Amino acid sequence: MRIAMKRKPLARLVAAAILAFAVPVMSQAETVADTMAAAYQHNGLIEQNRALLRAADEDVAIAVSALKPILNWSADMTYSRGRSFTPGTMAASRSSSGTDATIGLAAELLLYDFGRSKIGIGVQKETVLATRQALVSAEQQVLLRAATAFFEVQRRNEFVRLRQNNVRVISEQLRAARDRFEVGEVTRTDVSLAEARLAGARAALAAAQGQLAQANEEFRAAVGRKPGQLSGLGRVPATAKSVDAAKAVALRNHPEMLKVQHEVTATELAILAAEAGMKPQVKLTGRYGLTQNLDDRGFSNGGSVGVEIGGPIYQGGRLSALARQAMARRDQARAGLHVVRHNIALAVGNAWAGLQVARASRDASERQVRAAREAFRGVREEATLGARTTLDVLDAEQELLDAQTNLASAMVDEHVAAYNLLSAMGYLTAERLNLRVPRYDPAAYYNLVKDAPAKRSRQGQQLDKALRSLGKQ
Repeated sequence: MRIAMKRKPLARLVAAAILAFAVPVMSQAETVADTMAAAYQHNGLIEQNRALLRAADEDVAIAVSALKPILNWSADMTYSRGRSFTPGTMAASRSSSGTDATIGLAAELLLYDFGRSKIGIGVQKETVLATRQALVSAEQQVLLRAATAFFEVQRRNEFVRLRQNNVRVISEQLRAARDRFEVGEVTRTDVSLAEARLAGARAALAAAQGQLAQANEEFRAAVGRKPGQLSGLGRVPATAKSVDAAKAVALRNHPEMLKVQHEVTATELAILAAEAGMKPQVKLTGRYGLTQNLDDRGFSNGGSVGVEIGGPIYQGGRLSALARQAMARRDQARAGLHVVRHNIALAVGNAWAGLQVARASRDASERQVRAAREAFRGVREEATLGARTTLDVLDAEQELLDAQTNLASAMVDEHVAAYNLLSAMGYLTAERLNLRVPRYDPAAYYNLVKDAPAKRSRQGQQLDKALRSLGKQ
């Protein structure tokens, strides 16, 4: 039931404000690592899940407080007025009035409850561990979206470049067709074909530019700013040697798998807590009070110390219902673990297949580009000799454009598929990718609050400083 933590001096924790900063260095050309680092630092989803984790940490403190002394004070002022009558006659009576002020202290300490409170602490610790894994899942979502946005901008930029080159090449073909028409080598039909192809190429260029604008907007939404000058695609990240190896890694390390495992443990402990709730409790109690009459300055005081034992006898079936409810939630969590295991294996299998398809497509597209380029050069040379028509040249140029577009898309798809596989394996995190970002230590805040420090204690004051440095107060 322990949560392994690195113990650090509180002063260091406060000075670091929970975050150990590593200043990112941006190169002239932005890489995919730069993009993911920027998204990591500016995405609200990660900050949202960090706040949820801090709230779960506080649940541990709340559970711990049940084993600590409870001290309450109370004060009241009472004015009373009355009249007393002598038996046998209603005529003789005496009135009285007075004002009393009372102040008192009440203390309570739980001595024994059959382990219910300690089990409750264990439940909350498991919940903290599950919430930490939810934070890792959110981190993976953010980084995958940023990487996908980066490569999509690369794809659309390449499409625009290819379309611009297509417009340039067809414009040259149109000029050549017009020149040859002037000397009678081709007919008006050849010129019209080139004009039609040029108009289509310009329309395709406009569409590509619109798609690039949309990709830039997705980049802005995922990263928090517009894309700068992007570097090349770079090397495809290493993943796994086989689909079975990838699945084995995912089932051990994927945050969703670890999260559900902790949830199962928490629900199993919750059953024990519900059963302990049916048993009695032993408490140490103490009281002290002072009462003063404000009319005659008289006062009285007194106190008591005792051991209190009590427990439920009948509560309308509520306790039994809570126990059965805990069992049902345990069964739900176990079934969820089964579902998540199969979903993770499915996601890894799909991502692996997508990566293999992308690699095969990239290899085929490279061969297609080489062949289409040679064919275009040959057709163009033959056209200058009169052996090919203008339509033949335009068709060859279109085939080359399609091949180049397929290759550009396949190369991007290969990178995206690799990052999808890393995410499915649970490896798409800032730590594993070694991103130059502020590192968030989820144990730091937990170590500050796990003992439920009082607000005016030294540790409580250190916690307030840490929260202020995070901008939470």
